[in-house]
Amino acid sequence: MKVLHINQSDIAGGAAIAAYRLHQGLKNIGVDSRLLVPQAILNEKTTTILPPMSLAERVYFKLTRKLLPNNTNLIRSWRMLKMDSYRQADVINLHNLHTGLYFNYLTIPRIAREKPVVFTLHDMWSFTGHCAYSYDCERWQIGCGKCPYPTTYPAMQWDNSAIERWLKNRVYSQSKLTIVTPSQWLSNLAQSSILGRFPIHTIPYGIDTDIFYPMDKTLSRHKLDLPTRAVVLMFGCADLQDYRKGMDLLVRLLQGLPERLKTNLTLYAMGHDSSDAGDIAGIRTVHAGYVENDEEKARCYSAADVFISTTRADNLPLVLQESMACGTPMLASKVGGIPDLVRDGVTGFAVAPDDEAGMLQRLVELIENAQLRQEMSAQCRQIALIEYTTEAIAQKYATLYDNLLQPQ
Repeated sequence: MKVLHINQSDIAGGAAIAAYRLHQGLKNIGVDSRLLVPQAILNEKTTTILPPMSLAERVYFKLTRKLLPNNTNLIRSWRMLKMDSYRQADVINLHNLHTGLYFNYLTIPRIAREKPVVFTLHDMWSFTGHCAYSYDCERWQIGCGKCPYPTTYPAMQWDNSAIERWLKNRVYSQSKLTIVTPSQWLSNLAQSSILGRFPIHTIPYGIDTDIFYPMDKTLSRHKLDLPTRAVVLMFGCADLQDYRKGMDLLVRLLQGLPERLKTNLTLYAMGHDSSDAGDIAGIRTVHAGYVENDEEKARCYSAADVFISTTRADNLPLVLQESMACGTPMLASKVGGIPDLVRDGVTGFAVAPDDEAGMLQRLVELIENAQLRQEMSAQCRQIALIEYTTEAIAQKYATLYDNLLQPQ
């Protein structure tokens, strides 16, 4: 069985990392898994890079970019259908299609006619008029148009959200797809969307629990230049200035902490842009920068006492899954698929995003109660081993692929 994953990159971005971990897990259980991407960071034989736009394609793209809905003026994905990696595949697994200017979703009916197609959703984009997350807007259920968030990612040149939503519905009406969502939240949304006509399976992301595991805390802090006796709070995302990730909410949360606690706290910030949240709140802050290496990331989580996520919208955040596997309790906004990982009172606390007082109360409880953190740490690790290992998740996908290849 040959599976081809089509994605925006091999490991650049959360969706790419999640798909790459699935790819690795499939290879580990004997599946011939390959990647087809427009850009690659790793130089691997199982990865094929989609050729860049030709001069004619670039000219056409620039001339039509402001006229047509996002991505519908891309020609690269039509050329993809002639590539050996595509032609030799038995199953196509689509992933993040709206990042990287490489995929025209109008090609989906053609692909679905030629191959069994699994579409793994990493956000809401597949069934909205343009956005990856709709926040409080529910217009995707009635056809979009009059978009309240036209500049949210991926931004529109003008409000053509109704046209894009109509085009996607048209594409799906001509296709046979199998949908996979990593979280129950996204599964529920997909079922009530234009994707509800297809079979929908909930399969979470997998994680290598041999890489992400609880390392010695004292040694980890020593290597990261963190104080050994302080309570270390960790916050991390790819871009710490991303509004969706809620840096402003984190600042208010830390500012609300009693002064008696701040003297023994350290905020450890991991991401592209340095965070000044701790400095604003009067808490010592150590900046890790963007950490690419998984072993180094595992050391960061292991050094922390609590991982905090104040995101406004998310699917199944990798940082929380990684924190769980490393045995680090979590405090997070109760949005999207986060409750799948942050199980209230078990692996941490999940608090409604508008309940700032409640989140502050839970944070104080985690800071002051070392025994509670220890109990949650053990439960984090146990759940990661039972539910989220790379091999277990890869096997679920392999079974799904195999079923699609059986004679109907």
